[in-house]
Amino acid sequence: MVVYRGAMALDITGPIEVFDTANRLLAPSGTPYRIDLVSADAPLVRTSSGVTVEASPLEAAEGAIDTLLVPGGWSLPDALRDRALVSWIDRAAARSRRVASVCGGSFLLAEAGLLDGRRATTHWAYSEAMAGRYPKVTVDAEPIFVWDGPFVTSAGVSTGIDMALALVEADHGAALALETARFLVLFLKRHGGQSQFSAVLDAQLADHPPIRTAQEWVLENLHHPLPVAELARQANMSLRNFARVFRREVGTTPGQYVERTRIARARELLETTDLTISQVAGRCGFAATETFFRSFGRTLGLTPKEYRHRFQVVAPSGLIDRHHETDRSPA
Repeated sequence: MVVYRGAMALDITGPIEVFDTANRLLAPSGTPYRIDLVSADAPLVRTSSGVTVEASPLEAAEGAIDTLLVPGGWSLPDALRDRALVSWIDRAAARSRRVASVCGGSFLLAEAGLLDGRRATTHWAYSEAMAGRYPKVTVDAEPIFVWDGPFVTSAGVSTGIDMALALVEADHGAALALETARFLVLFLKRHGGQSQFSAVLDAQLADHPPIRTAQEWVLENLHHPLPVAELARQANMSLRNFARVFRREVGTTPGQYVERTRIARARELLETTDLTISQVAGRCGFAATETFFRSFGRTLGLTPKEYRHRFQVVAPSGLIDRHHETDRSPA
């Protein structure tokens, strides 16, 4: 991981703790991760929160790199103007099997031209800025992380942990990734297609693979009718057996799970968009607005309008000015 002055501490330590924990849980026959922090500001790099991390000089990362990790942080505007840093990331990426970013670290990958023609994500508050600044990049603000070829970009801060778990799963299998998540006492292990907004994160994915497949299908198809028979088909199980196993693994019926997930998605949209209530209902799969109102009120004790008034988020400003372009010529 390349770190720089003012990077966010959790962007750095979150993924690092995942890899370190995986090492400790890895079977003796497995290949452990060797974790190196490098920086032009070595040996001591002060993060935005004041936590100082120890790093080796950039030269220590010469030679082949398995995974290059790039964090974000409040000092990102300065990092983007650091042509030596951007150029080093470009060169190091060419020597890496895969390249991953946390939060605003995707801006640094894009600044180096590495994401041109690719799909990527970043923190939801800055996705519009990234799309405006880097028109050759297809910016998707929805997922918590996006994997396009050898490049993996994650959304806001804690999603770097989810991305790191996905990398562990790709390297060592789902069992180790899940065991790592459990050991770190994470509420859940989220897949990349899940929304980065907090409301949808209420949806707990089961350990049972067929049930998890059905749950993931629900998350991806909320705008459609979701009969239990179709969920059972997605799980490749009989309707009766599916209903029994689903309740055992998830703690609720399939129908209740679908309703809960629709409401979670609605909360996300009410918090972060200006869609009308009717549009929110339609995107969440409610056949009628009246049905949406009844379900929402029964679940949360508020009307959708009241919920939006209390919880709608205004995106912070000041980290990235999308109208401010820097020279992207090589250093």
